[in-house]
Amino acid sequence: MGFFSFLGRVFFASIFILSAWQMFNEFGDDGGPAAKEWGVKLSHAKKLIGKTNLQYDVRTLVAAIIFLKSFGGVLFVLGSSFGAYLLIYYLTLSTPLLYDFYNYQVSDSRFHALLHEFLQNVALVGALLYFLGMKSSILRRQLRKKNPKPKVA
Repeated sequence: MGFFSFLGRVFFASIFILSAWQMFNEFGDDGGPAAKEWGVKLSHAKKLIGKTNLQYDVRTLVAAIIFLKSFGGVLFVLGSSFGAYLLIYYLTLSTPLLYDFYNYQVSDSRFHALLHEFLQNVALVGALLYFLGMKSSILRRQLRKKNPKPKVA
């Protein structure tokens, strides 16, 4: 069972690690294609929110995303809860911004593609939450087994 659990974590984390590797390879002086996409999405979100004094550097944001995906993915493969939390943090912040299906009409062809990607990321968050729940229940079960009840004479 332990090997299959590890293999499942490797397959799951490969989504994030390979994506971070691709973003790292494309990262240049301007931040690469990811920075262009994030720049458009963040400026659109800033317009929706209204007047804010939010200052951001898209290149730094892309570097932080690369860090969250790669470091969180590697820690998740090793079975760390902290890695799962990093991936949840990344997905929670990026999903509503990147896959903004709510800005399109249902008749628009982009609506369904964005909704599909949005729901896929919601499912990934669900899988990470399931991992955290299973990990905590296993730890609780092990703690109960280690504390034997005293025998009455």
